[in-house]
Amino acid sequence: MNADDIAQVMDIERESFPSMWPQTAYRRELQNKVARYFVINELRDEPAAEGAASPGLWSAIRRIVGSDGDAAAERVLGFIGIWLLVGEAHIVTVAVRDEYRRIGIGERLVIAAIETALEYDQEVLTLEVRRSNDAAQLLYVKYGFDRVGLRKRYYTDNNEDAVLMTTPDIGSGGFLTLFDALKQQHRAKNPDLWS
Repeated sequence: MNADDIAQVMDIERESFPSMWPQTAYRRELQNKVARYFVINELRDEPAAEGAASPGLWSAIRRIVGSDGDAAAERVLGFIGIWLLVGEAHIVTVAVRDEYRRIGIGERLVIAAIETALEYDQEVLTLEVRRSNDAAQLLYVKYGFDRVGLRKRYYTDNNEDAVLMTTPDIGSGGFLTLFDALKQQHRAKNPDLWS
């Protein structure tokens, strides 16, 4: 993610979350040394096929620094943010545009977060997810996250509880075997997100 992406990220947030971070928060996060934010884009000059949800996907997961490509020619389809803490990567936010959900973009972003955690020698990943968000919880469980706790009234917009989820040691052989298999399945099913 770079500063040019913030307006589109805010659009996705508006679709996805009842309460939003202000733009200034994202500007600060882009300067935060422990934060890593990624976006996945669609090239705007590739017209959508009739009825297709994922045409022309540009699968580069861009980092906060050194992005490739012309941001003005891209439409942000989804984003994820993680903090690299002492031994723990914490997923702080993830969202996908409404019309691009359920086609593998969220999963691709989770994969990018896990890859980054591995790259930075983190031991585990953690996150909070709305208790009512069954689809997200199923995705996280698929990638080895366990439900380990509940944060009562965590979400201030409606006082909904958050489910605290964490992975086992991501450097362990069992986790890496699972992760590699899931990543290969995702790549085979969604090649446009990996080109």
